[in-house]
This record gives sequence, C-alpha cells and structure tokens, in this order.
Amino acid sequence: MTDDQTLIVELLDGVAEIVLNRPEQRNALNAPMCDELRAAAVRLRADESIRCVIVRANGPVFCAGADLKERKGMNIDDVRARRLKAFAAYDALEKIGKPCIALVEGPAVGSGGEIAMACDFIVGTEKTSFRTPEALWGTVGATQRLPRVVGKRLAKDMAYTGRSLSAEESLQAGLVSRIVPAHEAVKVVRQMARDIAAASPLAMQLTRDCIDRGVESNPAGALAIEILAIDTLLQNSDWKESISSFGQRGDGAQDDQNNGARHA
Repeated sequence: MTDDQTLIVELLDGVAEIVLNRPEQRNALNAPMCDELRAAAVRLRADESIRCVIVRANGPVFCAGADLKERKGMNIDDVRARRLKAFAAYDALEKIGKPCIALVEGPAVGSGGEIAMACDFIVGTEKTSFRTPEALWGTVGATQRLPRVVGKRLAKDMAYTGRSLSAEESLQAGLVSRIVPAHEAVKVVRQMARDIAAASPLAMQLTRDCIDRGVESNPAGALAIEILAIDTLLQNSDWKESISSFGQRGDGAQDDQNNGARHA
C-alpha cells in the first residue's frame, strides 16, 4: 500500500482501489495528485495480478475540481503545463487496460467528472452530483468526454450554465450507470469488483476492447471487431470449461449484487 498526501492505492485479491485523499481540500486536483494518479494507473496497467480497479475518494466530496490555489503566481506556460498534467492523468486512467469502476459518493466538479468519466462506468448514490463550471470560471474544460457520455445538448447546458446535475438526472442521462444506497456503496462496488476479478481476464479485456473500439466504428466494422475477439478467445482460453461453469451457476448468479440498485 502507498499512503501519502494526495492518493492511496490499495491492492487486495486482484482488485485495486485508487482513493483520492485530500478530504480537507475537498479532494481538489493539484499537480502532485495528477502525477500520482497517472503513475498509479500506469503501474496498475502493468500489474497482471490486478483484474479490476475502483476509483473513489475519502470524504464527502469526490473531487471539487482543479485546485485553483496552486495557480497563483503561475505564468501562461505554467498553467498550460499544469493542464497537460491533468490530461495525462485522465488519459492514463482511461487506458488502464482493465475494468475500472468509479464510485462517486458526493459532488464531482470539473476535473472530478473527468476522473470519473475516464473510468468504464460510474456508480453513484443519492448524494452524487456533477457540475462543469469551467466556462463560468473563465476557462475551458470537460468539453470532450462529457458530450460523448450525455450528448451534445445536455453537455452544453451544463457547460454554459454551470448547473449541477443531480444523482437522478445523472442516472437518466447515462452519466451514472446505477445508484446504490450511500450506507452500502463501498460494499456494493467492492463486491462488483470481486465478481469482475473472478471472471476470465481475457474475456473481460476483449469485451472492454470491443465496446471501446466498436462505438467508434460503423456497424460492420464493430461486428468485425467482435468476431476477431471471439476467435482470439476460442484460440487462447478453455471456453468449454467457461460455458460449463456458467451453466452450473445459473442465470441468477448476479441477483444479490444488484439488489437495491437503480439502473439507467
């Protein structure tokens, strides 16, 4: 385990947890956190024992956005370099190469939303909210991932007005995939991660790649991507054993995990 000012990384049974750890600063993203988040993502990508990653935060706020206090005294080049650090962190998280779940238990502002959207999907609670006030603060941000998730018009609404999207609105918009009770959110997400970690790592990797690449392709190209993935799986795994195991579990294997959750 690595424990320092801005980030905690915990590893247990094939699951890694990246915990934003500046609760007194509402987990505002500063340069050291950018560097540590990027380094953690790169390290976990290379660790073959890790099969699922959770990104969450200590304290009631997931992330209050960029730490604007650190920009006092910066010149143009400094600010540009600082923004590039953040982009590198988001990119490393997005390319972590294994299933990655964001647990957003409170407000996610600006950079907080970018961190969450860099994960494969987001689990929220009734306390979850998203806000992208960059334009109102005289800067530009959250213009790429957000419209790809919620659509161009809602993204513009949020960016132009800076309004906060509630947990229920986030669910309806597809920004959050499910809402779980706050008192058991960590428990639920950890169980989800354990279930993912217990599955075939190759099947999970190929499924992730097929979805990510397929949505950027036309239907024919997307189908070709899936067919290639199926061929890869058949040639590199014990697929008969997997099918037999699935039949023994039955269709209700995931019912307990999903109890109490609302889905988009």
